[in-house]
Parts: sequence; structure tokens; C-alpha cells
Amino acid sequence: MSLKSFAAKLFAKNIVRKTNKWAADPVQTQLKVFKHLVSVAEKTQFGEDHDFANIKTHEDFAEKVPVRDYEELKGYVEKIIEGDSDVLWPERPIYFAKTSGTTSGAKYIPITKESIKHQVEASRNAILTYINETGKADFVDGKMIFLQGSPVLEEKGGIKLGRLSGISAHYVPNYLQKNRLPSWETNCIEDWETKVEKIVEETKNEDMTVIAGIPSWVQIYFEKLNAVSGKKVGELFKNFKLFIYGGVNYEPYRAKFENLIGRKVDSIELFPASEGFFAYQDSQKEEGMLLLLDSGIFYEFIKADEFFNENRSRLTIAEIELNVDYVMIISTDAGLWAYNLGDTVRFISSKPYRVVVSGRIKHFISAFGEHVIAKEVEQAIKIATEQTDALVNEFTVAPQTSPENNELPYHEWFIEFERAPSDISKFSNFIEESMQKQNSYYFDLLEGNILQPLKITFVKPGGFQDYMRSIGKLGGQNKVQRLSNDRKVAEGLAPFQI
Repeated sequence: MSLKSFAAKLFAKNIVRKTNKWAADPVQTQLKVFKHLVSVAEKTQFGEDHDFANIKTHEDFAEKVPVRDYEELKGYVEKIIEGDSDVLWPERPIYFAKTSGTTSGAKYIPITKESIKHQVEASRNAILTYINETGKADFVDGKMIFLQGSPVLEEKGGIKLGRLSGISAHYVPNYLQKNRLPSWETNCIEDWETKVEKIVEETKNEDMTVIAGIPSWVQIYFEKLNAVSGKKVGELFKNFKLFIYGGVNYEPYRAKFENLIGRKVDSIELFPASEGFFAYQDSQKEEGMLLLLDSGIFYEFIKADEFFNENRSRLTIAEIELNVDYVMIISTDAGLWAYNLGDTVRFISSKPYRVVVSGRIKHFISAFGEHVIAKEVEQAIKIATEQTDALVNEFTVAPQTSPENNELPYHEWFIEFERAPSDISKFSNFIEESMQKQNSYYFDLLEGNILQPLKITFVKPGGFQDYMRSIGKLGGQNKVQRLSNDRKVAEGLAPFQI
């Protein structure tokens, strides 16, 4: 055992002890965070506008601070860009994380010295928790790669600006710098395809032990490694032990990854975003991710099926129920207040509080009242691939509300296969059965002859990459939208269908 791996085990034990302490008292932990946030921000412009001085309870907060999305917070961000200080949080942010907006164009999410500290600690603690549980630490001596955006930062209003993953690249600990790949020069390449080719050249002869990134883009890296070397990734990197991912559900990709790697490797799921680092997988034995209740974030939850109601309830961690989908609302030490992140989560454990990401409140299919969410379609595709000989590269689902020839409407599944099933009807039936079991609304619509069973449209090999390239979202933190309530993505895929 090397000195580095021995030290990692000792450090991991200490971190897990601290984590267990706050996780054992979640309600008090969140109350402490809540009081701290409100107290520190009392004299900010936002705090004075919302009477923070008289907020003593969560009920006070919910009364005085409405739920907002970025568009409704944008005015405060613009004041920061114009040079104001003490707007959303004391002083000025040290970064803006740039993300893609919808109606507002680009979004500039403030990151403060407090919030970046929590981001970095959460990334580190996820790995240390894995080391503590498994006893595996020798991977720290090998090479590690984090597929991420460019670390080159611009400026906006005198504040450094970049993608979150690019900002995070500036915080890799010194003891990992010698292990880290790709080179700084390669990491700065903006064009994703050029960047991946350079990464392959830099890593193909190295002892890679840890690989991290969004699964859809790591898949491209693995495919290029296969093509260049003629070997499975696990054969090329004999000591590859750990895959770290976030951004999308890994399960639809797992079978394809194991085929590309040639064997199974352990994985750690993360739940980071520009707005904060919310959870990480704390056990290889339990499902879900540990919600980080002691990291400068106060959480509120609104039931997803009540979110658009006028009299919706904002719940704290003490009031949540298991196996219910909630829209997650956050208030943070970066100055986001009652901020609608847009993600929906489902609690699967309360001792400790663990969540799975079930989808996006804006990404669903309910053209006929079926309320289909991402978690359901991902589970269905997972079952279908496990039960057949198919391998799926990527997929998305959209409603077909106006089919030709007076057919009943249906859900159209656009699937890019690595290996198409030998029996497409059987594959389709497995998806259909899973969807009906998971979603009673969908089942009732089929039984009532409102909908007909789903239909599969084949997307050509590389079609989803071509589509993402066509809309300027190839690589980086960009993800294929898993499902939508309209035909926008479906129409965009039209040139790439078989």
C-alpha cells in the first residue's frame, strides 16, 4: 500500500465520521443551515427587500420569499454584473457559472467563496466515502481523467465566467495534479470532437484508474479508444477501477458501458449543478444518493403533481414522504433564494435521507394526462435491454398527437441502437409492459383506447451526436433531453432517422 492510499483511508474515515454525525440529526442540521443563511444575508439588497430581519421560521420565509426561477432572479444578477456588491450574498461572487437558459438566453449563476468550497468538498467526500466503505484506495496512485468543459475563463462584470466543470478544474487538489489527465492544453480545446481525439492520444498508453464525466460523452471517449486500440477499455486500462458520473441516469447506458469496458467496474453517482452540489452516492450497497444537508443549502420540496397549483405547500426535510416526486427548491450560500432548480427528486430512504433524480419538472409527457417522467422511461429501457440482446446508445421519447390515417395517438420512442434486438416486437413489449406497470395514468389511457401502444423509430448510428452538433450542444455538460411534451426534439431528429 502506498503512502498516498494509506493517507486516503485515514482521511476517509474522518470524513465519514463527520458525515454520519450531521446525517443522524437531519432536521436540526437543516435548521442550523437555514438560520445561518438568513442571518448572513440580512443586510444584502435581497435580504432587505424581503424583510430577512423578521424571518424567524420557515413559515416566515415561505411567506416573504416566493419561489423563483432564474428569469425572476435575473434583475438581481444584473445588478451584480453592473458592479453592485452585497446584492444576493455579502460582497460579490467570485465566479459566474454560465449555463444555457430558455426564455432568458444564457444564465449566469453566482458562485461565492463559500459555495465553491462546498462544491469541492462534496466531490472529494464522494470518493472518500467510497474508499471508506470498500477499502479500495490503490486507484489514487494511477491516472485519473475528468471529461469536462474548458477551464479557460472569461469575465462578466469584473467576475470570472465559465462552465462549472471548467471552474472546478481550477480546484483539483495538489496531491492529484500529477495524476490528472488530460493536459491543461488539451482541456482548453473548445471543439468537443477535436478535444476527445487529443484525450484519446494522451491517455491510450497511460495507467488509467479513474474516469469521470457525463455517461453519454464518456461513451464517445470509450468508442474512440476501442477504434484506435482495437481493445476493450478494461483490457487497455487493466487497472481501471472506478467510473464517476453525474448529469444523467447511468442505467440506460450501463449495458453498453460494460460491453465497451469488457467487465464491470464500480461507479459513484453525483448530483452536482451550477447552483450547488446536492448529493452523492454514499454506498455501493444501497440505492440512491445521500442528500447533503450540511453544505450551505437549505432545501424545500413541492410535490410535483401539485407544483402548478396555486395553493401548493413548501415542505422541509422533516415533512417529506418516501416514493413521492418532489420539485426541489434551494436557498444557498451563493445567494439563490427559494430557487426552483427544475429537477424532481424522489426520496427512497430517510435514515439517512437518500434521493434519486426522477426528472425535470419541465421535461415530461402529459399530452393526454399521462404524467410520464424521465425515471419511468429510463427504467423501461433498462428492463428491455436486460431482457433482450439489444444494446442502446441513446434515446428520447415524444408524443405523437396527430398520426396519419386516423390512428390513435401514441408515444414515439426514438432509439439509436448499438445492437438492435433480434426481435423488435419483444423489445417494444418489454418497454410497454414496464410503462404500464409504473404509470397507472398511461395504463388507463391504453385501456380506454385513448392511446395506442408505443412505436419505435430507429435513429441511425451517431444520429444523436449529429443532432446535438446541429443545435450547437455537442459535448461538455450538454445532455440529450430524455423526453418532452412536444415534437421539437422529434422534428430535430428527422434527418437522422433510418
